[in-house]
Amino acid sequence: MTGTTRLKLSAMMFLQFFVWGAWSVPLGTYLGSELAFQGRQIGLVFGTTAVAAMISPFFVGMVADRYFATQKLLAVLHVLGGTVLLFTSTQVLFPIFYGCLLLYSICYMPTLALTNSLSFRQMDDPAREFPAIRVLGTIGWIVAGLVVGFLRLEDTARPMQIAAVASVGLGGYCLFLPHTPPTMAAVRVTTRDVLGLDALSLLRQPSFAVFVVGSLLVCIPLQFYYAFANPFLNEVGVVNAAGKMTLGQMSEIGFMLAMPFFFRRLGVKGMLLVGIAAWVTRYLMFAWGDNFSLGWMLYGGILLHGICYDFFFVTGQVYVDQEAPPHLRAAAQGFIAFATLGVGMFIGSWLSGLVVDLYIEGDTHTWSQIWLVPALLATAVLLLFALCFRDRRPVT
Repeated sequence: MTGTTRLKLSAMMFLQFFVWGAWSVPLGTYLGSELAFQGRQIGLVFGTTAVAAMISPFFVGMVADRYFATQKLLAVLHVLGGTVLLFTSTQVLFPIFYGCLLLYSICYMPTLALTNSLSFRQMDDPAREFPAIRVLGTIGWIVAGLVVGFLRLEDTARPMQIAAVASVGLGGYCLFLPHTPPTMAAVRVTTRDVLGLDALSLLRQPSFAVFVVGSLLVCIPLQFYYAFANPFLNEVGVVNAAGKMTLGQMSEIGFMLAMPFFFRRLGVKGMLLVGIAAWVTRYLMFAWGDNFSLGWMLYGGILLHGICYDFFFVTGQVYVDQEAPPHLRAAAQGFIAFATLGVGMFIGSWLSGLVVDLYIEGDTHTWSQIWLVPALLATAVLLLFALCFRDRRPVT
């Protein structure tokens, strides 16, 4: 891969996640404060990405990989998505807002897989070259949060408008990416292929079945954080909440670099247990912390994001790659993504909204009670893995 190609792909990743980070982090605050949406409505809005994640494999596998050059398809999706997101930012009624954001998510979510596949096809050694490019996506998310936070735009529609403009710009930029023609034009692709249903044979392994069920379940409490952490921090008086939440992505970079060290010492099961325990700890710190003498708990909960995400989800991807035979690896990863980013996240979005509505007094929420719910859910998943999951590979 040439230096020019590396630079182009890095800029693509930066903008890809700048767009997502700009609108998604502060959205819950805007919906709750400015539009006065109920918790269940906010949860459903955040569930649009989960619905899109269940749809996008069909789009990528049955359409994108067969008929269109990847860079051109990315251009169309980002321009169309940016236009829809700009229109969404002007809506104030829940049904219209929800429908528009769902349409936007259907445009955006396939681009996550498409940017990865475009990058892989330009690389000589993806295992070595991809991490240095993908990390620019995390930096893009951080920059988006800092911009929104320092400009104090969290309770306005402006973040969506910033993301919309960046999306249209990214669409135009995609036309200058390396040409990446379709890979499966002459291959008949079925629904079974797209959803990775061939990977169901792996469920005959008890530990793999536990991993699949546990991964789906852990995404339910996870969605409490993504949908309601920013409204929570703003409600308890944290200044520049969106900017401070980027500490989580900063820790993600650090723990990602440290993962090989922990992998050798903890093994897959140890890494998964630490990752889930971090979710439990994060929610307990949110439940017991405040913006005064116990403010360190709020920051601690944010900083745990690196362990929460890397130790469970990245470790899970590695585990699937280890357990699945070569001809089923792609199917297995696709099946896990459908179960977690799709089904698990959707259930979590719905449930988190219901819980938030249960604990509200006047215009304020009883957050100490709210955060105990995902803490208990994550604890149940922790026990499931501790008692039922077995890692066949010894710790070195």
